[in-house]
Amino acid sequence: MSHDAYSDDLLRAVLTSARTIAVVGASPNPERASFYVARFLADRGYRVFPVNPGHGGGEIAGLPAFATLADIPEPIDMVDVFRASEHVAGVVEEALALSPLPKVIWTQLDVRDDAAAERAEAAGLTVIMNRCPKIEIPRLGL
Repeated sequence: MSHDAYSDDLLRAVLTSARTIAVVGASPNPERASFYVARFLADRGYRVFPVNPGHGGGEIAGLPAFATLADIPEPIDMVDVFRASEHVAGVVEEALALSPLPKVIWTQLDVRDDAAAERAEAAGLTVIMNRCPKIEIPRLGL
């Protein structure tokens, strides 16, 4: 799949079918985008699980935080990656080790790894890169 553009139908389908979202790279700093995106998603009714190795067991954006994806106690529909592009492959590998698998890998603005996307897609996951759900949800009227 090309990751240069996505149809509104695909984005809408992803954002309406996902109910549980892990925000990998979530920051406890309220001035960071990962903090307010996690809070925005939770306020929109998603079950949000901030993931940050240094804050597992604490809270981020008023939500219980986890050190790893594997620590989250329920299945995840979408993994939203707030890490630099060079870390996406590791996040994808961690996601592919989950059972059941998440349905979607989503990377934030300016975050892209085509090889990691290919691995995720080969395992049956949908991949959205270089987009922000906080931007897409209002744009799509969701």
